[in-house]
Amino acid sequence: MKTRRAVHTCGLALALVALAACMNAPPADRVLVNGHIWTGWEEHPEVQAIALRGGRIVAVGDDADIRALAGPSTRIDDLGGKHVVPGFIDSHTHFIEGGRYLQGIDLRDARSEREMTSRLGRHASRLPPGRWIQNGNWDHERWNPVRLPSKHSIDRFTPDHPVSVSRLDGHMVLVNSLALSLAGIRRDTPDPPGGRIDRDASGEPTGILRDTAIDLLAAVIPALTPDEMDEALVAALSHAASLGVTSIHDNSSFADLETFRRARAQGALTLRVYARTPLNEWKRHLDEIRRHGRGDEWLHLGGLKGFMDGSLGSHTAYFFEPYNDEPQTVGLLREDLFPVDRMSSQIRNANAAGLQVTVHAIGDRANSMLLDMFEEAESAAGSQPHRLRIEHAQHLRASDIRRFASQGVIASMQPAHIVDDGSWAEKRIGPERCRTTYAFRSLLDSGVRLAFGSDWPVASLDPVWGVYSAVTRRTIDGRNPAGWIAEEKISAEEALTAYTRDAAFAEFEEHRKGILRPGYLADLVVLSRNILAISPEEIPQVRVELTLVGGSTVFSSPSWNSARQDTVAAPR
Repeated sequence: MKTRRAVHTCGLALALVALAACMNAPPADRVLVNGHIWTGWEEHPEVQAIALRGGRIVAVGDDADIRALAGPSTRIDDLGGKHVVPGFIDSHTHFIEGGRYLQGIDLRDARSEREMTSRLGRHASRLPPGRWIQNGNWDHERWNPVRLPSKHSIDRFTPDHPVSVSRLDGHMVLVNSLALSLAGIRRDTPDPPGGRIDRDASGEPTGILRDTAIDLLAAVIPALTPDEMDEALVAALSHAASLGVTSIHDNSSFADLETFRRARAQGALTLRVYARTPLNEWKRHLDEIRRHGRGDEWLHLGGLKGFMDGSLGSHTAYFFEPYNDEPQTVGLLREDLFPVDRMSSQIRNANAAGLQVTVHAIGDRANSMLLDMFEEAESAAGSQPHRLRIEHAQHLRASDIRRFASQGVIASMQPAHIVDDGSWAEKRIGPERCRTTYAFRSLLDSGVRLAFGSDWPVASLDPVWGVYSAVTRRTIDGRNPAGWIAEEKISAEEALTAYTRDAAFAEFEEHRKGILRPGYLADLVVLSRNILAISPEEIPQVRVELTLVGGSTVFSSPSWNSARQDTVAAPR
């Protein structure tokens, strides 16, 4: 770590360059001084102060030099020694769905099936008859005994409300008898390709639907109105700002895209959106670009999102070997949407058209097959870098970790999943296959670029929690205080880089965001403590004090608001 003197000298040299460039420029709109600022800029990683103008960074450097860029109307914020980092970029969200979760029922921390059902009953009692109950994020792995719920456990609490509540991974839902009846799902309804209807010993549906079987409900669940989607977006934006999230890579439907566009037209976006639409609609994506362009620095129509398989928790992630606890299955390929030959063709065609392809793969076989498809697509496209991404990249063979590096594939990963999955993953696939699960250290050491995100609302949107998860790898059950698969831990600085600079690279935006450097967008976050200097165990105590996007405040905490803010410019 640099000494304070070294940091001062570095900052002075930077400020002198900035001053020379700004001699004839207007004063800064805002300066932040007296801080510990981690820029993410390798040449000058730590400075004391930063100046902003016109939504961009003017200069970084020492306090005195940055104050010299202030004028009579410049706002000067005294950071009081607080820690500043670039705005967090979440590389994998379902953002509007997350807003809906904020508005609905939350079952994530229900400690038993009984607690879950009683919460559903109380929630139903506040709704008019016939209203669907959705979302939830229940997790039966937290219960004792660990067993899947059924329609019978919720029917008596919800006789007048159709229910479809998701397991936290989003690849399994619990429905009640009313929902099954409305959807026409009976004992003779066949399993759709890439999905499963769980059945009891007599062949009756239990109420558990997995992966594409969930789509059987689509025709009977009312679509959200534009007003409802706008309301969900407002809730999600407020939540994101409070956590320092200034950009997202969203897995968007075209309805989501229109919602983002409405907010952009009204100047209501408080974070930047890299919108990704379904891979199997890549031609429509191209048409949107032709008609509307790719967008701007607030809303950018970016890549495409596809699926290879399901999830580990739902036994639908696709593996080379069977599951330990369900030896009759190796998981499911999502062949309903993407038969292997058609998916390979879609990846190749979309890649050749210049569209970034990002694909969900969790099981080791799904990841290996996808790497094959990516290699074929890149060979056909020539030398242009397309920054292909595997979303989750959760369970990998050691040989495929090396292939990520040699093929230049970005691993878009969500460290917060470790906290939950690490409690029960070995039950699913055994300790040996788990050794290369969430293999952050191995991937980085192999030269692979990591882009971190949350998968919100599957996991918490909080990047600080994500950093903690990557650094400690502690699980929610408390059984891994030294970290689950501890050899795959990374440092806090490496985790921050994956949430900032390398996440910007993953959306082709490394030239204007992800680091705090003159000329870059003024997206930054003030933290209550120095996340790089405290012990890993203390990281969850870190809170966001201030979030700036384009130099404007989109969130300030009560403690920040109560602190004295010096708004008088320094003497010239």
